[in-house]
Amino acid sequence: MTVSGQPYAVRFSAPAVKILDSLPEHVEDTVWDILGAAAAAPWGFRQWNAEDIEGEDVRYASVGQLSLTYWINRPPRRLTVLNIVWLG
Repeated sequence: MTVSGQPYAVRFSAPAVKILDSLPEHVEDTVWDILGAAAAAPWGFRQWNAEDIEGEDVRYASVGQLSLTYWINRPPRRLTVLNIVWLG
C-alpha cells in the first residue's frame, strides 16, 4: 500500500510512554528514527501477525535489540505505538 502526503502523526499508549521514558538516550533516539520511517511509510514494516487478515494495520519494526509495535489509524493519519521492547 502506498501513502502519499504528510507523514502520519505519532502517539504513544500509556505503557509505551513509560518504557520510552526509561530508555537510555541513544535507544530513545533509535525509537524516534524508526518512528520517522514508519510515519513516512506506515506499511513499510512487516505486519505483526501475517496470518490475521484483519490485522493489516498492526505493524512490527525491529532494529537490533529494539522492537516497536504500532497501529496505523488511517482516517486521522496517526500511528499509535502500542509497545516498545528493548533487550539491552
